[in-house]
Amino acid sequence: MNYLRRLLDPRRLRGRGDGGYSTETVLVIAVLALMAVTAVGAISAQVIEKAESFSLD
Repeated sequence: MNYLRRLLDPRRLRGRGDGGYSTETVLVIAVLALMAVTAVGAISAQVIEKAESFSLD
């Protein structure tokens, strides 16, 4: 019975390889995402400022 239980155990099928992310990897990805959002915000603020400076008169 134990043999059958081990054979059908879904954890065995998933394996233990490097499928999970470490805490360090998650933090690095979060910092990179924050930097990207900040860069997009700064660039869009400059574009909006430049667009508002044009006169359509």
